[in-house]
Amino acid sequence: MLLGEILLVAFGAIRANKLRSFLTMLGIIIGIAAVIAMVALGEGAQRQVEARLATLGTNVLTVRPGQQFMGGVDRGDNRLVAEDVEALTRAPVHIKDVAPEMQRRYQVSNGPSNANLQLLGTWPAYFGINNARLAAGRLFTREEERGRRRVAVLGAAVGDRLNTDTRSLIGKRIEVRGIPFEVIGVLESKGEQGWMNPDEILYLPLATAQFRVFGTDRVQQIDVQAVDERSLELATAEIDRVMRREHRIKPGDPSDVTIRNQSALLETFQETTKTFSFLLAGIAAVSLLVGGIGIMNIMLVSVTERTREIGVRKALGARRRDILLQFMIEALVLCVAGGLLGLGLGAGGAFLLHRVANWNTAVAPSAAVMAVLFSSVVGIFFGLWPARRAARLDPIVALRYE
Repeated sequence: MLLGEILLVAFGAIRANKLRSFLTMLGIIIGIAAVIAMVALGEGAQRQVEARLATLGTNVLTVRPGQQFMGGVDRGDNRLVAEDVEALTRAPVHIKDVAPEMQRRYQVSNGPSNANLQLLGTWPAYFGINNARLAAGRLFTREEERGRRRVAVLGAAVGDRLNTDTRSLIGKRIEVRGIPFEVIGVLESKGEQGWMNPDEILYLPLATAQFRVFGTDRVQQIDVQAVDERSLELATAEIDRVMRREHRIKPGDPSDVTIRNQSALLETFQETTKTFSFLLAGIAAVSLLVGGIGIMNIMLVSVTERTREIGVRKALGARRRDILLQFMIEALVLCVAGGLLGLGLGAGGAFLLHRVANWNTAVAPSAAVMAVLFSSVVGIFFGLWPARRAARLDPIVALRYE
């Protein structure tokens, strides 16, 4: 038999039992769809974290207040202040730049329009450390920060929240808690980054934010940029030494600050994603195994139903390999079709999660290719036994089968 004729016979057999063929493929469809949707969620989350860390750079460390316990109870008196940040800038060895952060939400008004926005008090070095680029105007200076000047730099989307063009606010005044601030600059858009949107942040000089708006001398965290990636461990040790000296912590006692490495955070997240992917692969393997067994069962039933047809084909000259190839192609078509339908269903589910739930999803091309290839392997593996059984039928016995 020619290959074209074998394909026509195989497709004809599948079309003759459409419902049974669809139910046979269902296990493959569900398994592939589940894997594609879950992998898309994992891929989207990973890209989101990578994008966030890319804005900080791989040579940035984050210093935050730690916890100290007394009798099993958190004392709650750990804190960072501007003097701690100043100490890090004195005679640095492995530290390139430092920027404190203090954030809170307040109502911001521009004439009749107002919005609840995130305010971030910091130093000018913050913009360089976080790769924030100026789109218009200028950034505030260190002198303006020390002088507690009422100036502000806006994220690219602040104007949208205040029903106006962001750049048109340059040179104008906006109010925070009734305190007027002059807008001196606008940053380029960086896009939403999961738990925060830097485009909707109002950036103020740290001292101005602390003493004119927030009413506290504390800072929430300190961004420390190391000289380069190779200096991260040395910079971490330098930070620990300075913080211990400033907070009068004895050698051997636990530090009262935590120092986080962005690169280490990314590596930890990637390891978590890999573990999650292996778990999904195990679930998918079980689902595809069940689907493959279903296909093998249906193919065995098909061989039994078409025993007389197989006998006729052999009597007309069909060889064993022709019969084997015919049933192998039927199993392969069922699995590949199920894989493609599952791929479409999974991608559609990922798209709906992005549109409806606003979750970050990304269907990786490698995952799509692997899904189709794996479903093909399942078809070949579970279709082989029924196909061999059909090919080994004795034509005389097959013709006499009722």
